Amino acid sequence: LKDSELVPDTPLQNKRNPLNVYFVKMAWAWTLWLLLPFITLTTYELARSKFLYGRTKSALLVLRRLGALLVGTAVWYLCTGLFLYVENLTGECSLQGKPGQPPRLYASKQECHQDSGVWNGFDISGHCFLLSYCAMMILEEVAVLEALSIERSSKLRVLINVLLVSLCFLTVIWVFMFLSTALYFHDFSQKLLGVLIGLSAWYGTYRVWYLKPFSPGLPLPKIPLSSKKYSYSR
Repeated sequence: LKDSELVPDTPLQNKRNPLNVYFVKMAWAWTLWLLLPFITLTTYELARSKFLYGRTKSALLVLRRLGALLVGTAVWYLCTGLFLYVENLTGECSLQGKPGQPPRLYASKQECHQDSGVWNGFDISGHCFLLSYCAMMILEEVAVLEALSIERSSKLRVLINVLLVSLCFLTVIWVFMFLSTALYFHDFSQKLLGVLIGLSAWYGTYRVWYLKPFSPGLPLPKIPLSSKKYSYSR
């Protein structure tokens, strides 16, 4: 649609729109700071109530599960660095030269922008990568509620519900902005590669590595969603 110029003009095509500036640009920070208390509370409560672990063992299990956020941070950092490296490696600067001055060679996008130039390189869509990865990670982590039973009048239940609603709202924003990115920004190949890298990061962690003993592990009770017979109620 974007390449065919069939998409109508909307405020979303402006990179300075509020959703892009205050949410997408900080997508991993939003995801991290909401999943941090959610994983902590749900893992500790499930370990204590369902598996009858003591406080020490429950706390250690929480620390292990929080390792998934460290892995996610590493994935975000390494992939965004890789995208920038590829763009610098494949790009060149378009700049109106001044009379009498020899053309200058630019080594990076940053140098080009400092001289008000336009850098033309293969820009893998960081938005498509990060939004798809964050959305899949949230879906994996909230699945723990299938096994959690908490009294309806409990303050802990209220807090977990607030976190759950916030995570669901955040996921809706990620999906909406993913569609916005798909419509207005990047070439098809750049968007496709970004999505494939995001989904590969999710699959490689939650479907492969986290099944191994030496890993952060899956959300409790570590069984497929289709096999869960618990519910978030009592």
